Amino acid sequence: MDRFEAMSILVAAVETGSLTAASRKLNIPLPTVSRKLAELEAHLGTRLLARTTRHLALTDAGSAYFQSCKRILDEVGDAERTAAGEQSAPRGDLVVTAPVVFGRLHVLPVVNDFLSLYPEINVRLVLSDRNIDLLENQVDLAVRISRLPDSSMVATKVGEVRRVVCGSPAFFGKYGLPASPNDLAGKPGVSFDALGPMTWAFTRSGKGRKQTVEVRTRLSVNTAEAALDAAVAGVGVTRVLSYQAAGPVREGLLQVVLADFEPPALPVYLLHQMQGTLPFKMRSFIDFAAPRLRRRLDEVSL
Repeated sequence: MDRFEAMSILVAAVETGSLTAASRKLNIPLPTVSRKLAELEAHLGTRLLARTTRHLALTDAGSAYFQSCKRILDEVGDAERTAAGEQSAPRGDLVVTAPVVFGRLHVLPVVNDFLSLYPEINVRLVLSDRNIDLLENQVDLAVRISRLPDSSMVATKVGEVRRVVCGSPAFFGKYGLPASPNDLAGKPGVSFDALGPMTWAFTRSGKGRKQTVEVRTRLSVNTAEAALDAAVAGVGVTRVLSYQAAGPVREGLLQVVLADFEPPALPVYLLHQMQGTLPFKMRSFIDFAAPRLRRRLDEVSL
């Protein structure tokens, strides 16, 4: 059995979603694809793929083996290009995921600049506020805004964002600037949840004392942009991440309040699954994107 060929077939099958698509991509007859994968599973003594009528799914053993295969194939490709004198620029496909608003405002401009510098790389940018499983969805890199649980993922910190309370000058002209979280109790607010009271947690800077306050929901929306638009219109105060409010605050449309009572800032990370030596295309993207994201986050700090 040619294990290198079998690994290539496995990666193609997972990335394309079916044995038929892998057959077309590799220009190998479908029976050969099925036989090679069966031989690989027999050689390893374990199932790698759970086949259904609709799609392929990796088993637990298959997930770990698939990641190793991708890394090995990328490293072999890099080594061959280096030996042939072609390693002057990275090449290949990258899949990157990021939160919707942060991705549109900050990740997409960085990706655009990266693509202009590296014409041999193609990027699929997946914008989603759901934490996509990198392994299950074959994602190379993720931008995450959160504290990370212990895991096998490798994280590069690129900055921090705050959770800020903001409202329009007209709103504060009517209700007054809050000096403490209690001054928001019962005041109109714009929430991301269902109608009804919403509870916001605050922490007094340097003292660690936590307190909560209920703000009256006058409007409930499902995006930060809508919440900010409503706050600009004076519907109520809202709480968003600092980078989301940066534009309206700079323009004087919104004012941040209660900065001394904000909870701890949230770190922003670039994440990837692979340990050890990364493929040249991933190393190039991280080296390019990390300092630029840090600079962009510094520029939008409030």
